[in-house]
Amino acid sequence: MIFGQLTLPFDNVDEEYLEQPKKWNIKSLKNFMLFMGPLSSCFDIIVFASLWFIFSVRDAALFQTIWFSYGVVSNLIGMHVIRTSKTPFVKSHASPIVYFSSILLSIIAILVPFTWIGSLIGLVSIPLKYLSVIIGVPILYCFVAIIAKKIYIKKYGEWI
Repeated sequence: MIFGQLTLPFDNVDEEYLEQPKKWNIKSLKNFMLFMGPLSSCFDIIVFASLWFIFSVRDAALFQTIWFSYGVVSNLIGMHVIRTSKTPFVKSHASPIVYFSSILLSIIAILVPFTWIGSLIGLVSIPLKYLSVIIGVPILYCFVAIIAKKIYIKKYGEWI
C-alpha cells in the first residue's frame, strides 16, 4: 500500500495551496482523524460483515486474501479523496503518475493472489463474485467520503 503513496511527491497541487501554503496544525489533524477515521472504519466493518454474513466466508485464507486486496484498493482510492479539498477526479486531478500507480497497484493487489507470489505469502485465488466487495465498496466509500469532506469543510472551514 505504501508504494501508491510514493508517487505523491510527483503529484499536482491545487492552485490555492500554491498561493498560500498551509502549515500542519495538530488540532486540524485531530479533527480530521476524529471525523474521517470512523467513516473509514464503518466501511471496513461493512466489508467484514458482508464477507461473514452475506457471502458466508469462513475460510481464513480466503477471508485474508479478500481483505488484502480490498485494503490496497480502498487505501489507494482513499488517497485520492483526501489529497484535495475539491472533488477528486472531477475538479482536482492527480498527476498521471499518481493515477497510473494507483491503477497499477490496484490491479496487482487483485491479481497477486492468483500467482506463485500470492501462494508464497499465504494468499489464495479469489472467486470473481468477491470483486464486488474489493472494487465496489471502495468506490462507494469514495462517494460517501466526498460528501463527508464537504460537511467537514463546512464545519471546520478548512481541509487538512
